[in-house]
Amino acid sequence: MIFRQLFEADTCTYTYLLGCERTHRAVLIDPVASELETYARLLAELGLTLVYTLETHVHADHITASGLLRERFGSKSVVHRDAGAMCADLLVTDGVPLQVGDLEFRVLHTPGHTGGCVSYAMVDRVFTGDALFIGGCGRTDFQQGDAGRLYDSIQRQLFNLPPDTLVYPGHDYAGNTVSTIGQERAKNPRLGNGKTREEFIGLMRALDLPYPKYIDQALPANQACGRAPVPRQG
Repeated sequence: MIFRQLFEADTCTYTYLLGCERTHRAVLIDPVASELETYARLLAELGLTLVYTLETHVHADHITASGLLRERFGSKSVVHRDAGAMCADLLVTDGVPLQVGDLEFRVLHTPGHTGGCVSYAMVDRVFTGDALFIGGCGRTDFQQGDAGRLYDSIQRQLFNLPPDTLVYPGHDYAGNTVSTIGQERAKNPRLGNGKTREEFIGLMRALDLPYPKYIDQALPANQACGRAPVPRQG
């Protein structure tokens, strides 16, 4: 497997490139519009054909590159059916398998940060988007956020994966790159070490986070796969 972890510094967003060494078919998970040329160069250098862009959710902090990549490479955009991005080519649900050459992904519906959040699980790793971070989790105070639902998603869908499963999050603000399910289950300050649902809900309610910096631009753009909506005529 070809694997690259890419980082967009302004919003501390991780994008993941995964390619099949046999077929040279590839996916990008959570691509960022401002990084389009970086992706194009990397695909060319590695001799990869982009097949899918996999969105973990409709983002509020950056604009996705999925629409731009579709126009440039013919790739198909994948989001959950509840994400609010009907522009996508594939609207998936929990348990749906995705095959790209020898790469196999399984969609895990992990709502709570938003109603349409998913994680993408492979045999040895899981891409958790804004559901589970390294030592944290996504916020739950906007965009259909629900702390209790996020707790349930992480406990049932993610913490039930094998403990040595690698965790690759959608963001990190402290220089971390990878964790494991076992480490997060044991040590995550918000969710680990037996934290109860009630404790987690109370913790999330008390965060008092600032209004997302780019949400007013990012949310409508991402509901159109990163492309400006076409105005209605007449």
